[in-house]
Amino acid sequence: MNHMLTDTAHLYWNAEWQKADGTSPWAMPEPWVVDHASTFPPGARILDLGAGIGRHALAFAEAGHHVTALDASEAAMAAVGAAAFTKGLTIDTVQAPMTDLPFETASFDHVLAWNVIYHGDESVVRRTLSEVARVLRPGGTFMATMLSARRLPVEKAKARGREISRNTWVFESEGDKVHPHYFCTGADLVSLLWGFEVFTLFDRPHVKPGSWHWHLLAERLA
Repeated sequence: MNHMLTDTAHLYWNAEWQKADGTSPWAMPEPWVVDHASTFPPGARILDLGAGIGRHALAFAEAGHHVTALDASEAAMAAVGAAAFTKGLTIDTVQAPMTDLPFETASFDHVLAWNVIYHGDESVVRRTLSEVARVLRPGGTFMATMLSARRLPVEKAKARGREISRNTWVFESEGDKVHPHYFCTGADLVSLLWGFEVFTLFDRPHVKPGSWHWHLLAERLA
């Protein structure tokens, strides 16, 4: 299936971002993300890929880094721009698909993709990872989460679903899983990471019990 037909979850999230504010759980940075960013030298070039309302982009900018926030959602980028203005921070906001990043090769020292890349089928995942590898400088780091195949039984228990292509499922639910989502094993994920050296890869419940996600930290190979 063509990735242009499966990379559609931003349509759901655009509506959600219009309702989110500073009290939303999506406004709270993840500790692992912040801890890793504390190791960067001042002024690191960071891409927050799928930035949402900017919880990580804002934290990076407050730490003195050069930050670009990208999301396919217009509402998300409006929220990030408004929050940055209120806080007196400089963040470049770019509305664009993750499968076609509008940046030069080796533009960034670090790319973050938290709860993002699995929104689509395997062609979306492969294309996005290829783009991340392209815009990340050799030796730069990549941090991401991916949906674990261990989560599939939980989703199947909540709503009727069907596999539309390899590892890609849609569910009859009220949330974003009416849009295609990619669920993978650790072996699947490592096989997709061409051009990266994996430093850390662990699978754990992300927020609620049963919400299994892979948590990844990797380095772009030369």
